[in-house]
Amino acid sequence: MPSAPLSLLLCPVCREPFPAPGNLPGIPSGETAPTPSLVCPRGHRFDAARQGYYNLLTGSGTKFAADTAEMVQARVDFLAAGHYSRMADDLAGLVASAVPDARLVLDAGAGTGYYLGVVSHALPGADAVALDISKFALRRAARALPAAHCLVWDVWRPLPVADGAVDAVLNVFAPRNVPEFRRILRPGGVLAVVTPQPAHLQEIRALAGMLDIGAEKETRVAAAVEAHFRPAETRHCEYLMNLRPADIRNVALMGPSARHLDRDSLQENLAGLPDTIPVTASFTLQLFRAA
Repeated sequence: MPSAPLSLLLCPVCREPFPAPGNLPGIPSGETAPTPSLVCPRGHRFDAARQGYYNLLTGSGTKFAADTAEMVQARVDFLAAGHYSRMADDLAGLVASAVPDARLVLDAGAGTGYYLGVVSHALPGADAVALDISKFALRRAARALPAAHCLVWDVWRPLPVADGAVDAVLNVFAPRNVPEFRRILRPGGVLAVVTPQPAHLQEIRALAGMLDIGAEKETRVAAAVEAHFRPAETRHCEYLMNLRPADIRNVALMGPSARHLDRDSLQENLAGLPDTIPVTASFTLQLFRAA
């Protein structure tokens, strides 16, 4: 069973907190359920998937498209090659310095759990919650982070987390539900947002069929959160990666551009490339404090 206190997680149906496993309805005190489940005091039950995550989405389906199995596999392969490890380490250092005694870290839009894993390593005393709308991504996250609660969830809905329960929210290339982030953060907690800069992947964006990045992204993020957070620190992380054609294919397929990408054209473009090509990685890391 993951270690994050269940009382901090809320039932998405009635908003009651999930009790500790030994206090689940119908289970004698001191015993745990034979199959891991989340059961609220009103009896709403969510069983763990075989891969270890929980799907808390109920009612009508979300209007947002989840990452496909192909997109998730491309992301797993690209991140496993270490191309974004420098940024992930910078993110972990930034969060660990800001909340060194963090008890609970939540990644909103966690994907495969890569960034949450790096941050959790820098905060060994903290529990972790991974939220993502893609069950394919959460399968990977649950495997990589067996001590975390990995929950299929739409971050535009009220988050299934108690008020003021979280010390740090991570938001890496993901949608931002700012009022909800503020609600679940304790006073003084931090929101860490990572966005790409215009130079990011500039050498291959056209070749790989990816859209350009707006120049005002950093400013727009700050403006979007200013009603709920105060700015704490901003870092820019830029370096060169040596990417193989297979890496370029993965980075093209792992993001939103994959939904409209002409795969045959991409393959033709990659066929004419050398063994490796230098490509810019460029990110903005923004840290905000909850007032």
